[in-house]
Amino acid sequence: MGVIGKPHGVRGQVRVHCHGETPERLARHVLADAGGRSFVLEWAADGVAWISEIVNGAPRRITDRDAAARLTNTRLFLPRSALPELENDEFYLADLIGLAARDEQGKTLGSVAAVLDHGAGASLELTDGRLIPFTRACVPEVRIGHGYLVVNPPVEVDAREETKG
Repeated sequence: MGVIGKPHGVRGQVRVHCHGETPERLARHVLADAGGRSFVLEWAADGVAWISEIVNGAPRRITDRDAAARLTNTRLFLPRSALPELENDEFYLADLIGLAARDEQGKTLGSVAAVLDHGAGASLELTDGRLIPFTRACVPEVRIGHGYLVVNPPVEVDAREETKG
């Protein structure tokens, strides 16, 4: 839900880029990084926060620029329980990881290994290495409860696979 950016000043504050609608939500919960460390933050100004790592159950505030710089590009995740409830036909992108990827005839092509989003729209990386744009045309059906999604790879993706073989 957020990414720690560059240090701000010399006393350990960091810039935090929030990917949600409400940055305040980040300050209301214990956040985790991909390595399992836990953090809490306190907003100091718009987009700038004090950050503390939870060590032995207690928050330890980052107080110098060097320690703050070591956190640059750390992705911060909210606990699932802190996310808004979804409607029946909605899902989070993380829910797609691990789903079987089937073609329109029902043949399994692999599974979703990762969901990538670099700003121009999400793509699904399948276990066979193919990248499928996450659009309605290329992924016409998502069945989270049934454990699969339907993919219709664009011609360019299928043509690339044929030249590999």
